Amino acid sequence: MTDNFRRLPHPLVAIIPIVVLIGLLVVAVTLFGSDALSGCSQTALLLGVAVCVAISMVFYHVPWSAFEQQMAQTMGGIFVTLMILLAVGMLSGSWMISGVVPTLIYYGVQILSPRFFLLSACVICSLVSLLSGSSWTTVATIGVALLAIGQALGISTAWTAGAIISGAYFGDKMSPLSDTTILASSAAGVDIFDHIRYMIHTTVPAMLIALVVYMIVGLTFDTQGALNVEQYTHGLEATFNISLWTLLVPLATGLLIARKVPSLIVLFVSSLMAGVGALILQPHILTQVAGGAEQGTVAALTRGLAITYFGSTSVDTGFAALNELVSTGGMAGMLNTIWLIICAMCFGAVMVASGMIESITRQIVRWVRTRFTLVGSTVATGLLLNLTTGDQYISIVLGADMFRGVYDQEGYERRLLSRTTEDSVTVTSVLVPWNTCGMTQATVLGVPTLTYLPYSFFNLLCPVMTLLIAALGWRIRRTKSSCDQPVG
Repeated sequence: MTDNFRRLPHPLVAIIPIVVLIGLLVVAVTLFGSDALSGCSQTALLLGVAVCVAISMVFYHVPWSAFEQQMAQTMGGIFVTLMILLAVGMLSGSWMISGVVPTLIYYGVQILSPRFFLLSACVICSLVSLLSGSSWTTVATIGVALLAIGQALGISTAWTAGAIISGAYFGDKMSPLSDTTILASSAAGVDIFDHIRYMIHTTVPAMLIALVVYMIVGLTFDTQGALNVEQYTHGLEATFNISLWTLLVPLATGLLIARKVPSLIVLFVSSLMAGVGALILQPHILTQVAGGAEQGTVAALTRGLAITYFGSTSVDTGFAALNELVSTGGMAGMLNTIWLIICAMCFGAVMVASGMIESITRQIVRWVRTRFTLVGSTVATGLLLNLTTGDQYISIVLGADMFRGVYDQEGYERRLLSRTTEDSVTVTSVLVPWNTCGMTQATVLGVPTLTYLPYSFFNLLCPVMTLLIAALGWRIRRTKSSCDQPVG
């Protein structure tokens, strides 16, 4: 793309939009906190776009048509992502009002031990994500329920969200059904099962360390926090029709996932099933959501169901903490996130079209001298792409494209590239507040990205583990033709 331009921007020039963006986002979060997502963060991203475009057009003569073309291409690639977000909004509202999540909370707070809750939450999310191949679906379903259970047990939402994120992204990364796993292996030209087997060497140790941390921390929790459980169970019983019949919805959802039905279809069908469940088991809740008028009538039920899917809902349980827990945002609750994603994609698109991303990554590639610097450069590039493009899919493809030739030239196996790409991109995307993953999970869980970031141990450990394995050279091989080259 940049071949049509006279020269690439200097790396010091290329980082200017990034520095401006980060500075503006820091100011936005400092001044407005979580409310920054309601417009200030989006404005910061658009100002970053403006800075990048201005520098490129004035000093490097990049035509506006190049930016338009790249933005159109990027936006087309995230259409399904935006639809999934809307479906997640439908799902969160319908699962709550139909009684699915309240039932899971009701039984979960009585079954799960506070001391082993973080460990259990991480393992449960790992299994669900491994079977479904989707961290987003896992967090939006069982993750939301686990967060509520943790809150009822008196456990910090930051710790709970960190355990949920760690488990969900471990399963996503190791599942042959995962789109990111398929994308990383195909982008590097590696068989998907070879890719997964090779990831075991970095992924499993990172997960085991995370599980040990969650277990040790859980053992230090004061079980007095569980005294709130009775208030939660009584409040749920008095408000919702708590019934095992509601669990038919997640069971049917699991069957759809097992049959490898696409995520968007699974979320949509599951929302419809939950809506039917609400009409049958929770008509009084739908009437309350509708405003209480025309109690029990078809009009009230229809209005309540429409609000559940598309708007914000609140249910009075007589317990303030529980009221906050069972309130949902529906599709409308996802609009700020969608707006933010669109702005982030614009920033990523102009950084690519201007050649600034290429300029920075070329500088990074120049540092490659040994095995460790090669892997380290790949990790640094993956993190940079997550920060600048705002999307893990774009980051995976760009990272693999940039380094494929370097790995071949140095004689390293392509699966080292695919593994390093996953270790540096897939699992860290959820830790970036303006990345599609970070924004989505923060919105779904209601926990800011920077709040759960320090507790997402698996996600933090993966890049470290891949660097450690590279330094040790464990299971890293070179082709015979390159054995005479320095390996670090």
